[in-house]
Amino acid sequence: MDAVLGRLGLPGMLRREFAGYNRRLLQRDLLAGLTVGAVALPLALAFGVASGADAAAGLVTAILAGLIIGGLGGGSYQISGPTGAMSAILIVIAQSYGLNGVWLACVMAGAIMLLLGLLRLGRYIAFIPSPVITGFTSGIALIIAVGQIDNVLGVKTEGAENTVAKLWGYIAHPPVPNWQSMAVAAIVMATMILLPRITKSIPASLVGLIMASLIATGLGWQVATIGSIPQTIILDNRLSLAGVPWTHIGDLLTPAISIAALGAIESLLCGSVGATMTGKPFDSNTELIAQGIGNMIIPFFGGVPATAAIARTSVAIKSNGATRITSFVHAFALLLSALLLAPLIGQVPLAALGGVLMVTAWRMNEWESIHFYWNTKIKQALAGIAVTMVATAALDLTQAILIGLTISAVIYIRQSAQSTAVANEPVDAARMRAQGYNIEESCPSIHVYYLTGPVFFGSVHAVLEAFTSAQQYHTLVISMRGVPLVDAMGVKALSELVEEHHDRGGVVAFTGLQPTVREMFVRAGLTALVGEEQIYWSSVEAIIQLHERREIHGCPHCDAQGDSCAVLRAAIARRGLNPPPTA
Repeated sequence: MDAVLGRLGLPGMLRREFAGYNRRLLQRDLLAGLTVGAVALPLALAFGVASGADAAAGLVTAILAGLIIGGLGGGSYQISGPTGAMSAILIVIAQSYGLNGVWLACVMAGAIMLLLGLLRLGRYIAFIPSPVITGFTSGIALIIAVGQIDNVLGVKTEGAENTVAKLWGYIAHPPVPNWQSMAVAAIVMATMILLPRITKSIPASLVGLIMASLIATGLGWQVATIGSIPQTIILDNRLSLAGVPWTHIGDLLTPAISIAALGAIESLLCGSVGATMTGKPFDSNTELIAQGIGNMIIPFFGGVPATAAIARTSVAIKSNGATRITSFVHAFALLLSALLLAPLIGQVPLAALGGVLMVTAWRMNEWESIHFYWNTKIKQALAGIAVTMVATAALDLTQAILIGLTISAVIYIRQSAQSTAVANEPVDAARMRAQGYNIEESCPSIHVYYLTGPVFFGSVHAVLEAFTSAQQYHTLVISMRGVPLVDAMGVKALSELVEEHHDRGGVVAFTGLQPTVREMFVRAGLTALVGEEQIYWSSVEAIIQLHERREIHGCPHCDAQGDSCAVLRAAIARRGLNPPPTA
């Protein structure tokens, strides 16, 4: 383990992080940790219940994640624990395979994240398009909200295959709500919405839970409560080697991939946001290893999968947390709550936790991004958001991400293909003279084509159609300065174009090749086919040198027509490249 973390630079990271650490920084970490602990307590309880486990499992997860993942993570500001996004996946797994299935999937997901970190694949997680992330975030928010309707209404309805079916069940068979449960949820929701407008120094969710619990207890309302909270972090109900459902390992692989994908995405996005807010370094691969190790350990204590939490990390940063000591303090604050306040926590109504999660689900939506795409009328982004959101609610996360990526890829390919254009024109001697080049007349057999945009499988046909007029000219100058890349199909199409023109006795010259394009030309044999002497840096260089060759050797186009190049010879003032005069 030391060798693994050492290879990824954790010891060096810690030395830099704690260089010059003193009492003032310790005080900042203590205050920030206590603040984060106050914010994390109601969320840990709520997400434990929402995951299909119980409040104690959420509390244990937050404590261990704060200690293990916080200590090994790739950013000094990261706060990990149970999250709403993760609970949306876990509730489905719990319904199908029970808590043992959740725990085994968590261990498998941890191993996947550990492998991703060891293979240094952290940076590739960022390749998921923003509309896809926004869409599945909104889908997860919908799953959380629908999953809490029972608690908020104080009812118990039948389970369903997915969130869409569950929501339809409420519409088709409306339950009779318990007004006392609804009142408890309303108190919490109102507190979370209104209190921040007065002061943001007090955790609104914690205040709402306390108020709702006191009112429900004082008035003797008959509402379901959390129940007994064990005063330990080693729960009786936890994963053991004897309880591992070995027969379901194959079935749990896909859910494990979903957990790993979400854990990696959420943790690395959180790290990127935190790095922007603090200006401090963030190592994505070290973070993945920390998340992997933490999630392989937590199930053996009875916890559920954890990931970095953007909300709690933001609180830590805004509370001036200096180092990862903030995460440790937050974990110890939660531990003391479990040991000292367990009887009081057990009296918190489930409807109150439902209220917390309803507001949290609403705030999870990336409203700023949604408003931006809506106001700018970027239809392809809105389509990606909508499709991914529906897929997340109706299917599982892995399928939703794949569908979202497929939609985004198709849209990108279409846009890239549309961005590829071919313009053509004869050599304009007057314009070249205006630029300082000494050329009086141009050879009519030389024609210039300007390619812009990627030449790939999606744009090849449009490119070839643009060259249908090329057979009219003996020499083609193809400018590719605006071409960022050429794929295998693109270079094959260009090779066929060159071969056909050579068969007609013509000449093809390429100019302005980008390094990646030139490398592809060499690998595909197109450079050898064209001839190194026919590849130029600029179109002007190609035009002048081609005209010089006409002067020396004659023009094949004119000779074929029985004409001569006397006009051309007289027009060229001198041989070689004539650069524009310097200012």
